[in-house]
Amino acid sequence: MIRHCVMLNLQDDMQEELQTVLAGLAGLVVRLEGCHGFVAGPNRDFEGKSPNHPFGFMFDAKDEVALQAYADHPEHKALGAKLVSLCQGGADGIVVYDIEVPS
Repeated sequence: MIRHCVMLNLQDDMQEELQTVLAGLAGLVVRLEGCHGFVAGPNRDFEGKSPNHPFGFMFDAKDEVALQAYADHPEHKALGAKLVSLCQGGADGIVVYDIEVPS
């Protein structure tokens, strides 16, 4: 299983637009075979290691094929472009981790 983790360095006052993008991504994830468990929320950063990324989301994909189907999907590409526009520095304001998790 692969846990797809995305951390965002948002521009100020983007919460309404962000919620629209996240709702779209959550809806896409539940429709894709092999993807599940979409969650999103503020980064509490209790260790003070990631103050520039105050928000994030993640979901699980059963394998690389399922994750690639998400990445290639036209809805993901459109929503991803909107997400880039909401972040400071555009794409540089987004950090992605794909962590292999034993199933």
